[in-house]
Amino acid sequence: MCEIKPVGIVLLNLGGPDALQAVRPFLYNLFSDRKIIKLGPPFCQKPLARFISGLRSGKTEEMYRRIGGKSPIRDISEAQAGALEKALNTSQVTPRISLSFKVYVGMRYWHPFIGDTVKRMYEAGIRAVLAVSLYPHYSLATTGSALGMFEETISRYQVESSSVCSWHDHPLYIEALAESIREGMACFDGGGVDVLFSAHSLPLSIVESGDPYPSQIKGTIDAVVKKIDVRWHLSYQSKSGPVRWLEPSTDDKIRELAKKGVKKLLVVPISFVSDHIETLYEIDILYKELAEALGMKLIRAESLNTTPLFIDTLEDIVIHKVKELGWTG
Repeated sequence: MCEIKPVGIVLLNLGGPDALQAVRPFLYNLFSDRKIIKLGPPFCQKPLARFISGLRSGKTEEMYRRIGGKSPIRDISEAQAGALEKALNTSQVTPRISLSFKVYVGMRYWHPFIGDTVKRMYEAGIRAVLAVSLYPHYSLATTGSALGMFEETISRYQVESSSVCSWHDHPLYIEALAESIREGMACFDGGGVDVLFSAHSLPLSIVESGDPYPSQIKGTIDAVVKKIDVRWHLSYQSKSGPVRWLEPSTDDKIRELAKKGVKKLLVVPISFVSDHIETLYEIDILYKELAEALGMKLIRAESLNTTPLFIDTLEDIVIHKVKELGWTG
């Protein structure tokens, strides 16, 4: 095939409000997505999303106020994109496949929106686009929704495109998690540390339809604990809305472990690759306060963010996919 140069990479993520006044419209965008949660019949989705976002915005604004007044997810995602672009364009592999790379960020529910990013890429002359989900574990409610928006948008342009939708068992990702856990455990005095893997929750209706998310979470944990011997547990956080969600919830699991005499707890945000409200507020503030009240010491394993092993993970994912597609120049 003809040389495709440069290749555009778009990192897909959820997004987050970049100011307190963005909280309400961000929530509206989130609750308007029926792939996350169905609010009555389809014609009720947006009116109910508007009502719920108005109802929840005050409380949510206070959460963001406590972590600096905005979500850091755009800044971190763009830093990841910059580090990945540098890695790809200085790789020992890249010269042999005659490609250069430009890496962008596309968010599902706030700026920069996926559609706007795809348009920017096309206007920059990019005619081959690879979308890489920043969710390691596939779910219709996360990667599925983001990829749906990507595919809907990219179909309007005359470009080649493909995507990577799951990499929950990638060896470098597993090693990056294991490294974070080792560093977290070293923050405790002595042994006796339990590890709690805390994943973002998911409505049971999605799981019951065959969504692979829970099994991929378990697959990641199984791979990690082969590398590092720990007493571990699994819980789910961040549920919202009047539906049934995956259990146990992280706060309930912390209470259960306290009753069993656990005094040292390392919480690992297993389904998150960058800091945002779920790590900085839920774990670092809410769950830490709960643990302290129960006589436990809780420390969170650092998020992967722009750690070298995580950027190596993304680089390896991209290079292997580009070779598979034959985009080798």
